[in-house]
Amino acid sequence: MSRVKIQFPDYNPLYTATIPVRIGDINYGNHVGNDAILSVIHEARMQMLRHYGYTEMNAGGNSMIMADVMIAYKGEAFYGDSLYVKVYAADVAGSSFDLLYNVSTVRESNVVPIAHAKTGMACFDYSARRVEPMTEKLTNFLLRRQ
Repeated sequence: MSRVKIQFPDYNPLYTATIPVRIGDINYGNHVGNDAILSVIHEARMQMLRHYGYTEMNAGGNSMIMADVMIAYKGEAFYGDSLYVKVYAADVAGSSFDLLYNVSTVRESNVVPIAHAKTGMACFDYSARRVEPMTEKLTNFLLRRQ
């Protein structure tokens, strides 16, 4: 069976979020549920946008909508862990782009991989209900390298 593989770029992330694991994130296996990881990457995206003065409804003149998502689970996270989510931009073109998320935690001074994820984002005009071209401002933001 083929597995989801996400290749991270060799440049610095746009942002790194720190998100604590909440008790509501824990499932019957006593670890973070797969649905909670989607919520974690959504929170990381929102923190990143807010950090730069953007929202999903106005990011450099564009609104965004999620077109697809992929998550590859790499390890277990538990209540009390802090998740570190590095957010990268990739495949920026036309009216869409990908955000890549490298989720990890630290235990006993070791970085422990938790998940790799990708969200395909499209620039979307909510009043016209259609995809729109990406503004130069959003393009420049996504392409910046720290």
